[in-house]
Parts: sequence; C-alpha cells; structure tokens
Amino acid sequence: MGLRRKSREMALQFLFSHDFTDASDESQAVALELERFCACFETGKKALPYARELINGICTHRKEIDQELTGRSHNWRLERMSLVDRNILRIAVFEIKHGEDVPAKVAINEALEIAKLYSMPDSVAFINGILDAVQGQTDDAAP
Repeated sequence: MGLRRKSREMALQFLFSHDFTDASDESQAVALELERFCACFETGKKALPYARELINGICTHRKEIDQELTGRSHNWRLERMSLVDRNILRIAVFEIKHGEDVPAKVAINEALEIAKLYSMPDSVAFINGILDAVQGQTDDAAP
C-alpha cells in the first residue's frame, strides 16, 4: 500500500471521529484534536504530513466541499450519508478541487478503493456516481 493511501486512510479515520463528535473546524482545535488522535492511535509518521494536509484542507474548505456534495447527491441529504461515505467523498472532492498534484482520476480511484475496505458494497457505486459528477463539473470549468 502506498504512502498516500495510508495518509488518506488516516485522514478518513480522523475525519470520522471529528464528524462523530461534531468537533470544531477551527484550525487550532483541529491541530489539538489531531495531536490527541495521533497519541491514541497507531499512525505512521511518514503518512502524517499528507494526512495533516488533507485534514486541514478539508476542515478549512468543509462548507464548500459539503455544498458540492449536496449539489451532486440527488435524493441524498448530507446528513443521511454514512459518516464513512461522507468523509471518503470529502477527501476525494478536496483532492479534485484543491489537490494540485493529484489527478481527478487518481482521487476517484483511491476513494473507491478505500470505500471497498471501509464501507458497504453499495457505497462504491454511490461514491463513484457523485465523484464522476464532481469531476465532470470540474472538467467543464477548465478552459
């Protein structure tokens, strides 16, 4: 498994707990929460920098990311999505929209592979559909 995959999985685990506790997205609160998370759980030191980049970026752009998801997930309110699916989607949308060195196809493929490990079988098609719509919208906006 690649280093970035480990980072994405670490970010997913952190974001799941962050979402579950309805914690603050304020940068200092996130930094403290991430410090506690790393102290309590086995985290790879090499995977931590990219995981931290994902976590901080998602928390900073959460409203924008959630609006994107809401606009693309017809018949599914954000609150109805499982915490796992919602956070897999947030990671991928962040990488598609803000990850300058991550091609959209890679972000989508990584999201689907992580969903196969952490989510329900039906979730893979659901996540793929939403991310395809996000990618299509991003491709349409390119010059």
